[in-house]
Parts: sequence; structure tokens; C-alpha cells
Amino acid sequence: MKVVFLLFDSLNRHLLGPYGGTRIPTPNFDRLARRSVTFDKHYVGSLPCMPARRDIHTGRLSFLHRSWGPLEPFDNSFAEILWGHDVYSHLITDHAHYFEDGGATYHTRYDSWEFIRGQEGDPWKAMVQPHWERLRELYHERQFGTGQRDYFRNYMVNREYIREEKDFPSVKCFASAMEFLDTNRDADNWILHLETFDPHEPFFAPERFRTQFKTGWNGPIRDWPRYGRVDELPEECEELRANYYAVVALCDFLLGQLLDYFDQHDLWKDTALVLTTDHGFLLGEHDFWAKNRMNMYEEIVHIPMFIHTPGLKTAGTRRAALTQTIDLAPTFLDLFGVTPPAEMQGKSLLPVLEKDQPLRSAAVFGYFGGAINATDGRYTYHRYPENPTAQEVYQYTLMPTHIWDRFSVEELQNIALAPPFPFTKGVQTMKIPMINTSPMFNNYGPGSLIERETRLFDLATDPGQENPLVDAAAEQRMIELMTGLMRENNAPPEAFARVRL
Repeated sequence: MKVVFLLFDSLNRHLLGPYGGTRIPTPNFDRLARRSVTFDKHYVGSLPCMPARRDIHTGRLSFLHRSWGPLEPFDNSFAEILWGHDVYSHLITDHAHYFEDGGATYHTRYDSWEFIRGQEGDPWKAMVQPHWERLRELYHERQFGTGQRDYFRNYMVNREYIREEKDFPSVKCFASAMEFLDTNRDADNWILHLETFDPHEPFFAPERFRTQFKTGWNGPIRDWPRYGRVDELPEECEELRANYYAVVALCDFLLGQLLDYFDQHDLWKDTALVLTTDHGFLLGEHDFWAKNRMNMYEEIVHIPMFIHTPGLKTAGTRRAALTQTIDLAPTFLDLFGVTPPAEMQGKSLLPVLEKDQPLRSAAVFGYFGGAINATDGRYTYHRYPENPTAQEVYQYTLMPTHIWDRFSVEELQNIALAPPFPFTKGVQTMKIPMINTSPMFNNYGPGSLIERETRLFDLATDPGQENPLVDAAAEQRMIELMTGLMRENNAPPEAFARVRL
């Protein structure tokens, strides 16, 4: 068996042709859908970036115990498990978060890995004294920064070195993937994890992909929206959206290169191809940009997934089974005939490829410290703490790092040891109170929330989630599903108390 796992970041399901999108031509996603099974009810688990990747590796949810952080010593990793069964794994990525304090144990689970530099705020090139006046004229004031270790500054410097299409990090990622396939396509027992940060913000694509979405914007570079409510003028909103569309068009082109390679070498007969994303991204829907700050709307949490396997007899069909990010790890293991460890709560999707059949009655998802959310495929339920900034919540970890930083000394003042959870393999963890001076508190934590109202939506009658539903019986049913899934996930007692369950 051979597997290519293609992971995009912030890829919006509803904009892709196979899911009814018409604003962006996506002929290669259409091609892939004809060769694979398309999943119609695939949802996130833990968010955002690295929490989602922890779910991908471990096959279980992490957001009820931990915010953004590394893989823990007791965590399973599908790549490491496959190594123990003589399956070679290789990671190609331009996702810089893997190489920061909060992600530093993921890439080393693979047998080999390549890091392509230059995306977003990756501290790639050293320019001690940039040409500030020229850059100030080039970039919109809301995405201009001069401070050391400032993400905006790093991005502006990185763009100085990305001049031609071949220089773009995502283009380099796919070039490296072709090199891997040239070298290894005739070998057996390997998995290639090909991941690109695109179409994550900032929305920077080669000019030829931008021309089909011209807006008439004559202002400075505007390709990095804020996380929060929309307060820009309409023409500025259109420019931001157009730049996102251009990056999705780039992703479609790059996917086409991979599909061409599969066609040329007939890899369809012996190589599986799995494509998905970690989450979506609001582009003004519900009057918001991005994620993290607002309710977990469908645009963020309902994500695309396509799976092709050798000998697939159901190519071109669709599945209505409710699936989730945690199902990826057991699926990868199943492709190689490896039994998943007991700690994995996801389910292999291979039986669903043959026949559409239910896997679960509901799924829970969320951000650490935010609402606990659930869906049964028809209803979505978003249950918030009464006061998110004054709740009792703890991080359970042996790896006390945030996205960019170690836990502060202040955060570590009141550590206690927690008894082992069933998934920690008999190991105690540190139990660290979340405090409002935590680096994550106002970034991906409770202090960042703009919306804090518990709501129920009926997707059958209100797919745009515009009118919260008042239905006591439906809400009680979702509460019961949510509570049961939290118990299955071994959620700590305060996880129930904070949302009054």
C-alpha cells in the first residue's frame, strides 16, 4: 500500500465545485471527486491549526483537555505507529507552526521531513533594517508592523524573496512531492503527508491566479484580514475575498499537477489519495472574518474530504455518514492493515467507502476554553460558559508550551498533578490553571470571544445559521448527545461544570 495525504489549511468547502461552489473555478477538485468518494458531512474536531493536527495524529479530540500545544509523550501518532510496522512516512510542509514552541514534536514523528520556508510570519529571512518607507507605501496599515518578531514584519520581508511563481512555498511543496514520487513510486509501504499552508491568510498568490478576480482596488496590498467583525468598506472586503479566491485557484492548479502525475504513472491502481483541510475561514459571512473569535459556524467547521483507494469501485459517489478529523488516523492505519490503539476514538472510513453507513450519531468540536459544540448532521448546538473570562479551566499537559512561547512562570505557579486519564497510559499530567495573562487567553482563548451566546440551529430549515432555534426537545437531545460524547472523551469534571452540564 502507498498513500498520499494532501492537507490544505483553511480550505472552504462551500467554495469548491464538488460542494456546489461556483465563484471559483475548481476543475481539479472536480476531477478528484470523479476519482474518489466525496464526504458530505465531514466535521472538524479540535481547533485551530495545531490542535487539529493533534487530532489527526492521535485519532482523538484534544480541545477538552489542552489548548494549542505539541504532541504529548503519551500521545499516539499514526506516523510513529506505522514506523513500528515497517511503513515509511515522509512529511513535506510549509506550515511554520510545526517548528515553533507549540508544535515542535509533530514533524519528528515521521521518518523524514522537509520544511519549505516563507509562509505568513515564518521568521525566514534576516533583514535587520527593512526599507520601511517603501514597505509602508506598499502595505495596508492594518497589515503593517515594524516590531521584532512581528508577524506582519516577517511576512513583508518574506515577500521580498518570493518574486516568481516557482518561489512560492506551496509551489515548492508540490515540486518536492513530485521529487518524492519520482524516487519512491515503485517502492511499497509508504505514506506521503503533503501539506501546504495555502489558502490560509495572508492570501498571496502568483499574479496569473489573481487576474481572474480583479476588483478594481487601487489601494495598498490588502490580503490579510483581521480576526473579528467586518468593519471595512465594501471595496476593501471584495479585495480581501478576491485574494482568497486567487489562492484557492492556485491550490486547484497544484492539485491538478498531482492528479496529472497520478494519471501519467497510473498511481490510481496502487496508491491511495486522501484530501482534506483542518478548518474553514469566514470571508464576511455572519459579518465576521476568519475564526476563533465567533461562534463555530458551518463555514468554519463543515469541511471537505475526498478519499480514493486502489481498486475503488464507488468512485464518483458521495457519503452522508457523519465523519470527523479524528477518523483520519485509524483510516491511515487501516489502509496498511494496522489495528488502531485503544486510545483512538476515531473510526476507519474504509468500510464507508464501500457502503454509506452511519459511524456515529453525533460529533463534538471546539476551541479550548470556548463553547462546546455538537452536531448530529442536522442540528448544530453551541453551548457557552456563562462567563468565559471567569471560568475554572485547566490545561492537562506534560509539554507546557503555547503557540510561540513556553508557559510563563506566572502560569506555572499553581501546578498540581492530575491522576492519569484513560488515554495517558497510566501517566499523570500537570494540571495548570488557565489565567488571563496566558499568551493564549486573548488570542485563541476565552478572552478572544466576541460571540458568547448559547444557540441551536436547524441546518435543514436554516442552512445559513441565521435564525437560532427555540426548541426545548431538540436542545435536550443535543445536550444528551454532547454529554455522552464528552464522557467518552474522558473530559475532566470542570469541562462539564463550565457549561452547566
